[in-house]
Amino acid sequence: MAVDDVVLVTGGTGFIGFRTLRYALEEGYTVRAAVRSEAKAEAIRRNSTLSSIKDLSSKLTFVTVPDFLADGAFDEAVKGVKYVLHVASPLTTGFTVTDDLEAGIIKPAVQGTLGLFQSAKKAPSVKRIVVTSSMVAIPPIAVLIGQQASERDFTPKDRAHDVPGPYPAVIVAYVQSKIAALKEGEAWIEKHKPEFDVIHIHPSYVGGRNDLAQTVEELCTGTNPIFLESVLGKDSDEYAGPRVANYIDVDDVAKAHVLSLSEKVAGGQSFLLTNKGGDMKWNDAQAIAKKHFPDAVSSGLLPNDFAEQQFMVVHCDISKTEETFGKIKAYEETIKAVVGQYLELKEKAK
Repeated sequence: MAVDDVVLVTGGTGFIGFRTLRYALEEGYTVRAAVRSEAKAEAIRRNSTLSSIKDLSSKLTFVTVPDFLADGAFDEAVKGVKYVLHVASPLTTGFTVTDDLEAGIIKPAVQGTLGLFQSAKKAPSVKRIVVTSSMVAIPPIAVLIGQQASERDFTPKDRAHDVPGPYPAVIVAYVQSKIAALKEGEAWIEKHKPEFDVIHIHPSYVGGRNDLAQTVEELCTGTNPIFLESVLGKDSDEYAGPRVANYIDVDDVAKAHVLSLSEKVAGGQSFLLTNKGGDMKWNDAQAIAKKHFPDAVSSGLLPNDFAEQQFMVVHCDISKTEETFGKIKAYEETIKAVVGQYLELKEKAK
């Protein structure tokens, strides 16, 4: 890695994006973070987890992109950068099934990816883009919702078919947004054959310590509630009902993004970021909490009594992932990190 290798990071004010940004800095990259406002940039600068980064002011810079979906939105942002970590993508927060989910979630996911590709094609310095996709873009949705058994190991080369609307739940529209962005992105690359190559990262449910969370409420957003629900004795609102028992630690997701920039990793690949499937249950978190936080369990601070609902298992071949990036963290380590931070924030709020 040359000292002048600049990495553009989108989505750096989110759970995965910030951890990825921090990992890139720790690995010695110069990071340019695309943010929508100066206030967003300041939130990153102030984060205490970056205090140990040497020469932070010169290693971390910002470019303001008010509207990621505008024509040519990233034209200036990509100038002079060698790599792009494209983590930003529409989330389900704030949407209901009565909203126009095609316009609110699906089209922005596709447009954000293709717009970045179009900008990068104009910048000869860009050599690789790593895109945060999702495991939901790999198996059929019938497997994800339990209508079809996972009878084989899915691989990073598998692709799910489109899920047509209308959508019975917001999360289904999110699934389609990931399917469509991946399909349209790969088709664009095939058609335009740019100078840069692309790697897609496909995480399952992501949990772990959230460096951005300063309160319990902030920790209990995104997918972390799924990891906490068994020990807190309640169902996470947005993800109520059966779900696949597939997880990945946020540290492993960040690591995979950044290590994908290495010339040792060939472009044009996809990587599944998940456990194998069938090797954990969400309620295993209760035994982990009792082991590592016995006082919090005995006092009732961690009720640890949630009766687990049905879950599905998606069997995945992650051999290429672990050969390339190393063995993924155990579920126990992820639960220990999330519950530990929850208890820290509860103590802080006293």
